[in-house]
Amino acid sequence: MSTPPAENEDVDMGQDQPDLTPAGDAASSSDEDTIKEDLDHGHIAESLDEEERERELDEDASDLSGAPASSVAASRYRQLLREQADASDEASSIDDLPRRAGSPINSLLSGGPDDSPSVQGSVFSSSLVSSVPPSIVSRVGLSSPTPSFRPFDRRFQSRIASPSALSPRPSSPAFLTGHSRNVSLSSQLLLDSGDTETPSPPWEVVRWTKLKKLNGQAFSEAGKRRFGSPTCIAISDSIVLGTTKGIILMFDYHQNLKMIIGPGTKAVESGSITAIAISADHTTIGAGHANGSIFTWDTSRASRPFLHISHQDPSESQSREMDGHMPNVAVTHLGFLGTRHTALVSADDRGMAFSHLATRGTGSLGRKVKTVRILGRYPGTPAPIGKPLKPSTVLAFSPLPLGNVERATDSMGLTAMLTPYLLVIVSTTPIAQTQHKSARPKDVAPHSAMSGCLAWFPAVKLKVPDPITGSTMSKVKLVYCWSNILTVLDVDEMPSDNKDKPPTLKFKARSRWKCEEPIVAVQWLSRSVLTVLTISQRLIILEDRSMRMTEAFDLIHKYIYHADLFSTQLHALVEQLDEEDTSMHGVVADAFYMSLKTYKGRLFLLGFNDLSIGSLSNWADRLIVLMENGDYIGAIQLATSYYTGDANKLTIGLPEDEVSRHQIVQDKLMEIMIASLKYALGQRQKHSPSADDQHMHELAETCFVACQSVGDTDFLFDEVYEWFEDGGIEGIFIEVLEPYILEKTIRTAPPTVVKAMVTHFVTQGWESRLEEMICHMETATLDIDQTTLLCKQHGLYDALIYVWNQALNDYITPLIDLLTLLEPSMQGGEYGPSGNTVDDEIFNVHALKIFPYLSYTLTGRIYPTGEMINEELAFKAKSELYWFLFSGGTIKWPKGSSKEFLARPSQAQESPFPYLRMILKLDAPSFLSALNEAFEDAFLNETPEQRLNRNTEEDLPEEQLFGMTVDRQYIVSILLEIMNPHDFAPEDTIYLDMFIARNLPKFQQYLIIPGSTLDKIIGGLCEYPGVDLVDDAQLSVEYLLSVYQPPDLQPMIPLFQKACFYRVLKRIYKNDKRYGLLVQTYLEDPEDQEGVFDCLVDCLKSQASLTKRQIQDVHEVIKHYSRTLVQIDATQAAQTLNMYAPELHQFVIQSLKASPELQYIYLKALLEPESEAPVPPETTLDREFTELFVQLMCRYNPTHVSAYVGLVQSTNLRLEKLLPTMEDTGVIDAAVILMAREGQVHDAMGRLTKHLYTLESALQGLLSSTSSDQEKVDMQEAAEELLRALQKYTHVGIWLCQGQMKTSKQVIAVQRRQASPALSDLTSAEKLWLEIIDTTVQITRKLSTVVSSPENRATSKEEASSPSLDTDKLVALLRSLVQHTFTALLTATSAQAPLGVGNNLVASSGGSLTFLRILRAFLTRAAATSPNLADLRAVLTSIFSAYAYERSILQLSNRLLEEQLFVNVKQAVELRQRGWRPKGSTCEACGRRVWGPGVSGNVFEAWEAKQAIETARRIEKKSIAAAAAAPGSHTARGKNKADAPQQAEAYVGKGKGRSTESTAQGDPSADTIDQNENEGSHKEGGGPGNNGTTVASARNNNQPLGPLVVLACRHIYHQQCLDALREQQQQQRGGERQRTVDDLGREKEYSCPIDG
Repeated sequence: MSTPPAENEDVDMGQDQPDLTPAGDAASSSDEDTIKEDLDHGHIAESLDEEERERELDEDASDLSGAPASSVAASRYRQLLREQADASDEASSIDDLPRRAGSPINSLLSGGPDDSPSVQGSVFSSSLVSSVPPSIVSRVGLSSPTPSFRPFDRRFQSRIASPSALSPRPSSPAFLTGHSRNVSLSSQLLLDSGDTETPSPPWEVVRWTKLKKLNGQAFSEAGKRRFGSPTCIAISDSIVLGTTKGIILMFDYHQNLKMIIGPGTKAVESGSITAIAISADHTTIGAGHANGSIFTWDTSRASRPFLHISHQDPSESQSREMDGHMPNVAVTHLGFLGTRHTALVSADDRGMAFSHLATRGTGSLGRKVKTVRILGRYPGTPAPIGKPLKPSTVLAFSPLPLGNVERATDSMGLTAMLTPYLLVIVSTTPIAQTQHKSARPKDVAPHSAMSGCLAWFPAVKLKVPDPITGSTMSKVKLVYCWSNILTVLDVDEMPSDNKDKPPTLKFKARSRWKCEEPIVAVQWLSRSVLTVLTISQRLIILEDRSMRMTEAFDLIHKYIYHADLFSTQLHALVEQLDEEDTSMHGVVADAFYMSLKTYKGRLFLLGFNDLSIGSLSNWADRLIVLMENGDYIGAIQLATSYYTGDANKLTIGLPEDEVSRHQIVQDKLMEIMIASLKYALGQRQKHSPSADDQHMHELAETCFVACQSVGDTDFLFDEVYEWFEDGGIEGIFIEVLEPYILEKTIRTAPPTVVKAMVTHFVTQGWESRLEEMICHMETATLDIDQTTLLCKQHGLYDALIYVWNQALNDYITPLIDLLTLLEPSMQGGEYGPSGNTVDDEIFNVHALKIFPYLSYTLTGRIYPTGEMINEELAFKAKSELYWFLFSGGTIKWPKGSSKEFLARPSQAQESPFPYLRMILKLDAPSFLSALNEAFEDAFLNETPEQRLNRNTEEDLPEEQLFGMTVDRQYIVSILLEIMNPHDFAPEDTIYLDMFIARNLPKFQQYLIIPGSTLDKIIGGLCEYPGVDLVDDAQLSVEYLLSVYQPPDLQPMIPLFQKACFYRVLKRIYKNDKRYGLLVQTYLEDPEDQEGVFDCLVDCLKSQASLTKRQIQDVHEVIKHYSRTLVQIDATQAAQTLNMYAPELHQFVIQSLKASPELQYIYLKALLEPESEAPVPPETTLDREFTELFVQLMCRYNPTHVSAYVGLVQSTNLRLEKLLPTMEDTGVIDAAVILMAREGQVHDAMGRLTKHLYTLESALQGLLSSTSSDQEKVDMQEAAEELLRALQKYTHVGIWLCQGQMKTSKQVIAVQRRQASPALSDLTSAEKLWLEIIDTTVQITRKLSTVVSSPENRATSKEEASSPSLDTDKLVALLRSLVQHTFTALLTATSAQAPLGVGNNLVASSGGSLTFLRILRAFLTRAAATSPNLADLRAVLTSIFSAYAYERSILQLSNRLLEEQLFVNVKQAVELRQRGWRPKGSTCEACGRRVWGPGVSGNVFEAWEAKQAIETARRIEKKSIAAAAAAPGSHTARGKNKADAPQQAEAYVGKGKGRSTESTAQGDPSADTIDQNENEGSHKEGGGPGNNGTTVASARNNNQPLGPLVVLACRHIYHQQCLDALREQQQQQRGGERQRTVDDLGREKEYSCPIDG
């Protein structure tokens, strides 16, 4: 018997309804929601993110893995190194030195003279004549002819920066995995998109074994004839095949046919075997057949079936007394439950699934089978109401197999079923019950192939605890696929409180993966590895946790067995040209699930022609294959990826535990490297003439990556280097080592390697690269003597300084070495050329490294890398350097030696501070800039006593003790004493002045400098030697004046003015309130002239409180610099003066006479300001300003004159003054406007017509010249421009006529005009119309013949080659003149009737007569001037055709508008008539029924009375209208309209918000009032209910309550009740009723008391 189907199942799932009772909430869970919830809460996000990151890394590795990528990357790397070496060899270490442009470095690098401006021609050259030469880098003779000067505050940088700041270089080989072979990194075997083929690795990912003996018996022709073709496979300790003849073949793993089951029994009569299963103890085999029967066989007694479960008898199929498969419905899925032989589950292709349980008995006949339906519906079963049935089938089906550990799920009989719509997991024991149900994921692509598969993995005991959960037991897992979406479901057991009850199962979707194509089969290879078969027969190996695809390869050559089991049943789900339905599928995939099985890590593949067994190759096998193929580099790379865990650990047999994996792989990796080096070097020796260094370079890179990954650099230098050294190619090893040292991945190297490194790079001429490597190494492994000697020999002074500092903590010797380079240039204590210019330049270049060295060291940084020195060592270094520079005498160095280092060896006596002088003579600006950086260091913040007290316990040497006593005051004092004008040139002393001026404000507490000295410094800054230093010098003065106030600043102002220190002058003038000079300074400052406007605003605004004298000074400056002020910004100047000094306008405009364009811009800002311009105070400009502006506008913006003149008052413009200018510039339209405003209308028309004739003559001349002169001009464009001008001025004439018609008064009655008037009877306005019409017609007539003449058309080839006229376009433009004129006349005459006329017919007839009079006058004039009117025919035809065309357009537009209006009015009327339906049938106030059953009063009679009244009213209206239309009626003639009888309205309209009064006042429902202003809704309880009771009780129940009011909120009231409520509310508020008006201007009569 079957349990009754649940009624609350999901309707969208059609027949896929498990016929079970849900277990708790299990049936309502959704894997889609679980996945999303986990992603939201991060439960599986970590694993998915990790997968994505690993995939990206693998893709990066894959991109670099091919041979082309490797060669390109390597060649690019070598190219960059060569470029860097070449650049370094050319410029050595000078490129990044801070220097002035004219230093010897530039002359060494540049072959031409410097293009900087010469100082000799400056205004300061005469004052800078000095016999003292400047420092060496500033001398003209030793560098460029005209040196410029370095910025004072430029920071020093070294050529060799820290690794983070290195110039772009190729990545370390540690990050390059390119190689000629494709190793087994996961990303390299991803499915490729498009037509790209996936490259195959050299090994077989799966090693396939064909079972030849088995295939010979089962797949041979004889075997197929005897047993039938294999259709399905089951695997345990035996290989079991089902065939098309209903026979089961059982083979052992030696391919022996152990058993043939079925011949001679009913099984062979039941059709082919469509499903096969093996029990958990491997002793029973079950088979499902095509006719719906199921047989089980005990392998120990296989002569007859152990159990026979037949399909339903066709005759009993309608009674449904027992469950079972339908006849001739193939059993497509079969499985045993737990350890029992008599408990099975099965499913068929019609979407039904059953649980079968056989009772105990003797033999198959003695047992009874109880079958329970667990999924689907029988054919013919009526569908539930409202739930459509969809075609369904069971795509995948599997009971949970047993694991090696006991779990509660073993006894529950869990079975998973996958249909096109649902995943259903049921438990069959003790009763059938739904445990989990999930719908198809939304990620399934629309119109994809329909496919489904699933596979269980049972709980097993783990040898090593799970690294994620820490559990020693794995969870039950289910993997299921819909189309291309794969999901992994974890099953957790939640113990029940009641021991007798089974545990609660919790299902959680943990991972999801999307394949590129539909999946047709899935199996577990191991606990952590999945194998997936796609619809294109591509096998994919997938890791469970990370969902990373590790291998992928085609099996199309295997001819995998598949069958079409579902397309017939699911035909309705296949897309049939309905692309809108996304639930449809493009195709139903064939079934592959019976052909792919796994058992103990092996794959079993059933093909049409054979059976194959496959196993994944492990990591050791893959390495061996690579080595056997000679790809030892690929083997090293692959082994490295195994070590680091980047490869697929799970699929190749490596443990997930990192420690265990490292132990296994490391030894193998070392063996491979040694074997590879031995083999490669042996091959190189055999083929030495054709040896390939590139191959060895690649091998070295691979070994470096491997050793770095393992962390064993000793192996790198002890083993790998020795192999390269023995082969005589240690240079390759050194070159590969270089980027690792520069990236500081490797910091130390054995002395032998360092020696080889030095030898190799020096031999190759790459000293600068060697220098950079030395500066990034630990100095402990260097041979100091050898390295320092080498550095001196090759000029590697950066490396020399680094070695002295880091290896020996010696900071003095590098200074002495650098200063020693200057001895050849010393002559008599001064620098001079030694005779060898190249040597002088090179030595000076190296010596200049003193300054970045001092800058780095005195600020606590390592030179040249820029890293920070530890505090104790930095203290020592700074003390020694300050002692060396500022001790005052010479020193003996090294310590303990008697050798004294002399600054002037040729002199008998050294001067004080010899080394400081020596450095200052070399480059004083650079030294002071370095010292400026040192001043910012905290070392100088402590007093000498504090430093000494901090080191009282130590016995410090002399140099440190002295250096600790140096402070800023001491340094400045020494510099002031040494750098005096007698010994140093102004080019050098200016930098000392800037140094002191910049540092005094920052360190006031440490520096005390006399005022006289500061005055001299200010004076020196004003006498800067070159224009390059203007900004630096001015900024220094600003710094100094911020803390120092000279006692007498007035004498310095001329110096500031001469030096152009405008910022300083502005500060002084502003503080002294000398605003006139302040404004003048702004105007003279070329860099900040626009700031003068803000300055003027600050000075002249009322809040500034300037005295009259100060304002006068500002005005005087403005007058003096008025032209300059306007040139800066004319608009802003005008607005500023108009706001604060309008009295200066006259002066400014007069000063701009020579610049009329500036005058125009200035006046435009005043008279036509922009919208965002500030509003000026009320000022009236003289008429001369406006007239001048109009005159200038005629020149610079003639098209705007007419618009502007129309806006200006006529009193501001004089016609006699402006008219000549307008005529000269051709601005006739503006002249016409002015004349019309002056009342000279006819004169204006005369000037206009004269100009029109002038344009006509110009056009005639242009057109006539085209055939005679052949001018090289664009005739078409010129003609069009003239015609547009004619159009423009024609419209001006039309405007003039229209204006005159508005002002003229028509006082002559139309009735008196019975005779045709003469020409003299025309009014002034009509004469104007006649004039403009006559002019346009004459012009059109004359030009038409010229434009359309044959001469203007290209008739010959020669004429066709020249530009021809588009005569059609020109004629159309020409005729538009007359058309526009007549159209305007018709418009004006049809609308000219006065507003007071009562009869529209009379008005329209008067307008028509005006038009006819003008037309008659025009024709009369035309007849007088030209008796033959034939030439006017075309013109007149165009006139009236245009009129008719416009009339038809207007009629059509009116018709469309009326139609639309009718539709809108009709809709409004329908909505009006519809009204509102009240919420109830009783009054909300009094509670009495107002309509419907039980209503009081004679409602129907009242309604009849109202209808009778309305009918009588309509009849009366019709009779009045008929009488008015009758002949002889006064009303028909439009008179005595007031005498018509006025009928009293019985009700006031039907407008909203107005009551409709009725004569039936006694009827409470006689009429209603619609009120739409209130949009409220009824609120339950409270409020008006009590008031309504009061109102109702105050009236007699039989008293008529009048009309009803229905509000928009659908509440209904008697009008009297609503009035009473409003009166009560007003009395409570204590105020009178306020009239309110709505948005349409209507009075709001009522609002709902309930909803407000």
